[in-house]
Amino acid sequence: MKKKKEQKSSLIQIETSDGLTLPGIFYEVPQSKKAAIFLHGNGSASVFYKDDFRGGQAKALQAQSIATLLFNNRGAHYIKSLHVKKKNGEEERELFGMTFEKIKDCVFDIDAAVTFLKKLGYTEFYLVGESTGANKICVYDHYKKDNLIAKYILLGGGDDTGIYYDILGKECFNRLLKEAKEKIAQKKGKELIAELLPDDFFSYQAFYDTANPDGDYNTFPFLEALRGVKLSQKKRFRYFQAIRKPTLVVYGESDQYLWGELPRIISILREKQPDATYATIPNADHGLSGHQKEVGKLIAQWLSK
Repeated sequence: MKKKKEQKSSLIQIETSDGLTLPGIFYEVPQSKKAAIFLHGNGSASVFYKDDFRGGQAKALQAQSIATLLFNNRGAHYIKSLHVKKKNGEEERELFGMTFEKIKDCVFDIDAAVTFLKKLGYTEFYLVGESTGANKICVYDHYKKDNLIAKYILLGGGDDTGIYYDILGKECFNRLLKEAKEKIAQKKGKELIAELLPDDFFSYQAFYDTANPDGDYNTFPFLEALRGVKLSQKKRFRYFQAIRKPTLVVYGESDQYLWGELPRIISILREKQPDATYATIPNADHGLSGHQKEVGKLIAQWLSK
């Protein structure tokens, strides 16, 4: 019987230009020059708990001679204490995780991943973003138009701003948004919002970053488009619409955060980005749970074209 070929993987660390050391897993492909960088979502997310990824996306990409780098960005877990290397050589411990993250900082993390791969000899890069990771791709593209990424894959990009507006209600949402802005002005942005505990772990700065209708986070304002709610003053979908790289957009047919409006959402996105490729995964939820092999094959086939 032919022995099954094992995926070669290793634990790695990447260094960001603002002093963080972030852990990851690298599925290498010897002699290959192509590599995909995976960006996880928020909440309690961590690439070390993606049990179905090893036999799914990474394996499918490996079959197409594409290496895969997964790493815990600074938004991994709800709260995580990390060492920060200062310019004077000293180190301090600071709190990170979703509770404190600002989405624009993804630029530091993604650039660090690209630098890591370049040092290993890789020259062609792809970004695969799941959930908030998809939003981060749009934000990264906006702030780094001259980036080295060849293609983008957006998996289940979401409308967190709209979701919290829907959950909290107009009055509470606007009150907390105003309170968060005031706390940030008072240099108290890292204080936790006790009112949202125990269900949501948010500092004032992270909540404002996530909920601000005109902020970077609000890349997919689906609730506004679907329900005619006016939250933002800036142009809707501006970061997504401005993308000029080949892009694959994937959603689970049963994504629980889309209010059952997937066909309309795909139609809205097609209007903004008619040249992108769109796909839906039947019976799949927001995290595409149990469908990673299918998703991996889809991504691998699209990248090989």
